[in-house]
Amino acid sequence: MALEISMEGIEARARELGVDLSAVDLDSIDLPADEDFGILSDDEDVLRDDDFPELDAGFSNIIVVDNLPVVPPEKFEKLENVVRKIYSQIGVIKENGLWMPVNPETKKTYGYCFIEYNTPQEAELAREKTHGYKLDKSHIFAVNMFDDFEKYMKVPDTWTPAEIKPYTPGENLLKWLTDDKARDQFVIRAGTYTEVYWNDARKLAPELVFQKQYWTDSFIQWSPLGTYLATVHRQGSQVWGGESGFERLMRFAHAQVKLIDFSPGERYLVTYSSHEPSNPRDTHRVVLNIFDVRTGKVMRDFKGSADEFTTGGHTGVSGVSWPIFRWGGGKDDKYFARLGKNVISVYETDTFSLLDKKSLKIENVVDFSWSPTDPIISLFVPETGGGNQPARVSLVQIPGKEELRQKNLFSVSDCKMYWQNNGEYLAVQVDRYTKTKKSTYTGFELFRIKERDIPIEVLELENKNDKIIAFAWEPKGHRFAVIHGDGPRPDISFYTMRTTNNTSRVTKLTTLKAKQANALFWSPAGRFIVLAGLKGFNGQLEFFNVDELETMATGEHFMATDIMWDPTGRYLATAVTSVHEMENGFQIWSFSGKHLYKVSKDHFYQFMWRPRPPSLLSPEKEEEISKNLKKYSKKYEQEDQDAFNQLSEQERKRRTELQEEWDSWVAKWKQMHEEERAYRMELRDGEASDAEEEYEAKEVEVEEVVDVQEEVLAFDLDQE
Repeated sequence: MALEISMEGIEARARELGVDLSAVDLDSIDLPADEDFGILSDDEDVLRDDDFPELDAGFSNIIVVDNLPVVPPEKFEKLENVVRKIYSQIGVIKENGLWMPVNPETKKTYGYCFIEYNTPQEAELAREKTHGYKLDKSHIFAVNMFDDFEKYMKVPDTWTPAEIKPYTPGENLLKWLTDDKARDQFVIRAGTYTEVYWNDARKLAPELVFQKQYWTDSFIQWSPLGTYLATVHRQGSQVWGGESGFERLMRFAHAQVKLIDFSPGERYLVTYSSHEPSNPRDTHRVVLNIFDVRTGKVMRDFKGSADEFTTGGHTGVSGVSWPIFRWGGGKDDKYFARLGKNVISVYETDTFSLLDKKSLKIENVVDFSWSPTDPIISLFVPETGGGNQPARVSLVQIPGKEELRQKNLFSVSDCKMYWQNNGEYLAVQVDRYTKTKKSTYTGFELFRIKERDIPIEVLELENKNDKIIAFAWEPKGHRFAVIHGDGPRPDISFYTMRTTNNTSRVTKLTTLKAKQANALFWSPAGRFIVLAGLKGFNGQLEFFNVDELETMATGEHFMATDIMWDPTGRYLATAVTSVHEMENGFQIWSFSGKHLYKVSKDHFYQFMWRPRPPSLLSPEKEEEISKNLKKYSKKYEQEDQDAFNQLSEQERKRRTELQEEWDSWVAKWKQMHEEERAYRMELRDGEASDAEEEYEAKEVEVEEVVDVQEEVLAFDLDQE
């Protein structure tokens, strides 16, 4: 165990050794990886207490369950098994941790029991979940913490009014949205520094907002609406925000946390850790906590082996899919769900328990996804029985678990589901086997979610054997793009779900032939898209206007690994992260493809735009503003011109200062030259060196007689 040393101890030891700590550059000292030599950080001294809840000396891990049935001895075991089954689902009950007192006279139970959990968090969660639990009509549980009895016993007999504390306003977490220049922020992580900037496109440079070294141990993450910036540490996670800078708002203690995930409405934070098993044959032990972001309270935890959390999703740490929990119901954070073996478990955040106390049983289900706006689940079940039972895609309404629509699919090899961000459309990409089963071809099943009876259209490409490289819906729109083809330069096709006479029929808009692209990035505002060639295409960029079906500009960011639109759709960032050893840094482009500025950073790890909350304007008001944009844009055009003039004036001043500096330097040396004239003439015997150009250079030949004997001797030696 490392010896923990306080800062006072270090200073005292330094005085003994005669070392001046003020002269030591501590920031230049790099500790070995995962080594802190026992020195506590400003986070560790607070979080460390939460890491060891078992040291609590009270009875905070015990609950009292009242209103149980009063039963005779022959029914003891049955009642105890029922109670244990209910409460063991919430947490781990200690050995001999369930005690049901018995009346010594009647030999019957008293109608209550004590349950002891491993941690106070599990006990508190059990109280919240089961208080008011209806066992039957006559027995509704009343659950209290054991420690509460002592607290209530100390209530004084005489009432005294509560002390009213003065109101202190909290941090304005949305202050950054009121920037008078309507700029957006982004955060980067490079080396040991994390930095937040304004994107100041008028000045063609970023403006630093906040900088901190060693701010996180692994990565950083914005919350979905941009309110918080989360950092990850060995002891847990933290969120930051505020009006004047980034103040610490809340800590979430979770030792060795590896991954985090916010709910869409930012109300909850999911943290994940996995731990090496004591037996090498066992899988990793997984711990998941769901925190309330504002209070820091654990609302629910999940524990188990990694095998229980590997179904579906994208593989993450230790083979576990991430995110394990997928949030539904839009920004209300009302439901979250996880995929299990033959089940989809849907939880409601009112009680953080299973919806209707049971999972949705679906044999062989392998994937599901939520509508971004409505409590609707789309799920996929593959073929079974050697093809006798077809694959299917189903839409299920929550909380009623009613199936809204189902489509059977035959000869399916794979299936992917893509929701449009307004929840109006669902595209199901289906890879099917040919009759010979030696190859596959791809088609799309397009669901119109908002229309009556949810009609479905089938879309097949002109060459249905083309490989589908990428698919993307237009945000807030009705169009989508597909990259398809088998050659080194694939084609890109654009389609619309609307036609001129508003008939429900998908229509192709155009196909762009032989493009250097393998990824699609729609502007968040729609209309514009970047056709990007990453990896093998070395960062080729094409900025395309889908309204006009024309290319606005092309560009290149060599070796680009990441492409990100800002939340308004005005600017695009391209980045080369540390997966490459060269060209690390980022570049900013306008929506139309104009290159604005470039920033190089060594050991560049992350770039993330700060998300914005949804607009408070109605769609009608946004459309009105769009129609009258010229009227509103005059003000901003004048501001842009003023900024341009300011930049021009600054550049003129800079050039003038450089010219004046040069003239001053020349004048100084001319003066020195003049002052040294007499000295130069003295060195040249009275001749003026300044008149050198008046002299005529002549070549003079000088003959020199050498010793004849030396020449003869040299000749004889050569002959020998």
